[in-house]
Amino acid sequence: MAKSKGTSVAETAYHGIYGTLRVLVHLTAAVQFSYAVYYDYKYVHFPQSANIMHNPFGGKFKYLTFLDAIIQALYYTISLVNDFVGSNEVMPKKTPLIRKVKDYMMTTFAFPIALNVGITFWGLYAVDRELVFPRVLDAVFPSWLNHIMHTNIVVFIVLEMFISFRSYPSRFKGLAGLSAFMLAYLVWLHVIKHYSGVWVYPVLEVLQLPQRIVFFIGSLVFTLGLYMFGEVLNNLVWSKELKMAQRKHK
Repeated sequence: MAKSKGTSVAETAYHGIYGTLRVLVHLTAAVQFSYAVYYDYKYVHFPQSANIMHNPFGGKFKYLTFLDAIIQALYYTISLVNDFVGSNEVMPKKTPLIRKVKDYMMTTFAFPIALNVGITFWGLYAVDRELVFPRVLDAVFPSWLNHIMHTNIVVFIVLEMFISFRSYPSRFKGLAGLSAFMLAYLVWLHVIKHYSGVWVYPVLEVLQLPQRIVFFIGSLVFTLGLYMFGEVLNNLVWSKELKMAQRKHK
């Protein structure tokens, strides 16, 4: 009996510390990504000359990096609200709406798009930074902002995978939502090209039409692959909790 009480107290303390850590991570992420979006939109102004990335058409909303930062800011804000008024239980008796929104947003948008942006950016940067982040931008785009937008998004979303349980939607719903977003963005890139006369990213300027088609298809397949990776990782990290949830359903 005493042993049971001791175990119960230890578990309560553990969950209390774990819950506090989760709130701190969500708060830190929500603040930093929200501030990054604000700072980028308000204070980062590209000189409208020298480089094709500086064309004003579409503003900051033509960059997947900026759109992803908005997604991350929204996701962590929703997660923070869920920490207080929703539920982080594995199987709540009645799942709050905000928890459902949080789970779908994480699985379908926040995780795969963050990894897409981080991996693609640093991959191209390693090959030739002029293809994705020309040196001329160093004067107007601070290093700390660059790392929040392209490094921290990956660090925090991977950390989130380990500290917050979420239920993945059906594969059809998840892939359909992500596909719709990515296809809409590809259409948006072509709209910008049509009205401005230039591609958003310098790498697209050096590719011929067949290569661009392969690039776009590859980008879509890569992003959908990241969704699948997230689902597999989630099943590995939370295998014990998922098995417990399956037993309750039976």
